[in-house]
Amino acid sequence: MRLTALFGEAFRLALWSLRANKLRTFLTLLGIIVGVAAVITVVTIIKGLDQTVANTFSSQGSTVFSVSKRPMVILSREDLVRFNKRKDVTEEDAEALARACSSCWRIGIAANSPNALVKYGDQKSENVLVRGISLSMFAIDDVNLAAGRTWTETEGAAARHVCVVGADILANLFGGASPEEVLGRTLRIAGQPFEIIGVAERLGSIFGFSRDNFVYIPYEAYRRVFGGRTSIIIFVQARNAEELEATKDEVRTIMRNRRGKTFLDEDDGFALETQDVFLDLYQKATSNIYLVTIGVAAISLVVGGIVVMNIMLVSVTERTREIGIRKAVGARRRDILTQFLVEAVTLTAIGGAIGVGLGFGTAYGLALVLGFPVLISVWSAVLGVGVSSAVGVASGLWPAWKAARLDPVEALRAE
Repeated sequence: MRLTALFGEAFRLALWSLRANKLRTFLTLLGIIVGVAAVITVVTIIKGLDQTVANTFSSQGSTVFSVSKRPMVILSREDLVRFNKRKDVTEEDAEALARACSSCWRIGIAANSPNALVKYGDQKSENVLVRGISLSMFAIDDVNLAAGRTWTETEGAAARHVCVVGADILANLFGGASPEEVLGRTLRIAGQPFEIIGVAERLGSIFGFSRDNFVYIPYEAYRRVFGGRTSIIIFVQARNAEELEATKDEVRTIMRNRRGKTFLDEDDGFALETQDVFLDLYQKATSNIYLVTIGVAAISLVVGGIVVMNIMLVSVTERTREIGIRKAVGARRRDILTQFLVEAVTLTAIGGAIGVGLGFGTAYGLALVLGFPVLISVWSAVLGVGVSSAVGVASGLWPAWKAARLDPVEALRAE
């Protein structure tokens, strides 16, 4: 009971001292606030980015992988030259997989023209992704439509000039018309007319790049418009996640046989990848951001701790006579030590709490601008206040110990 009263009285004295020196208190808090706010902001932003990236690159689920001439991520010019020497992945490869792969549930093909010009009347949209796909890709990619329909197998085989467009096409070419309003209208892609039969649901953007600036057309129509001499991408879907590795092994064996490769060859002659390659690349990049942020925050907190220690030493000097009076009327060393230690912890804990609020507020504002979710992390808030309080203990211990050791007679003589 006496211990509770001791800490309560020390806390009240700490608040009184902080209120009595408002400007000095604010300047002392700045280092702690900046350090904690930096940690909270970056942790919150990266958690939101993690979820957005995971949802984006996992849209095909954990059962889909691709077979292509080149990997999706190429890190050097030498690798690019080496991959370009490989044989193209062709429709014949896709047909061979469809015949021989017993564990493949769905197989689709896709070819991309990433910088196409699309027109409607006198309106045009540049750098549109025109993608020629087989009908099965709508199921593999889990494409949902806001209006209209996909083409039929008959329309795809006959290379009908029909298309499914993304939400950006509506905004760029039709003045933001509703999906239902654009159905039946005709676009011109590479000078060829294509009727809009479907509009995909909006996907949004990531890292400032829109995922809705696309037009899907039947692969056979794509080949006739853009030519069929480029390498395609084959997408394979296993029945479930448990069968994914077995399906990948079967596909790898079939593709190696078609290229005359064995398990002893260093290069398979093709790339077999899941969307995890993007997640791994992203996680490697953000892990460095975490380390840099922790370093910056640590420097801010160390500087803040030094400032707190200096201010507490000044406070001890200013209040030497007060300490002498308290000791003269019976205060023990433990009482004086507790008073100044609680004052230091209170100061830094307040700075930590303000830093947490500022960090979450900054993260929320950035998330609104960048367009991804804000994931409030309770542990980061607790960690922020906890670390700042620990800094208060570390930085206040020496001034508190110095105050506790003051001789009451010498302290009473101080002016």
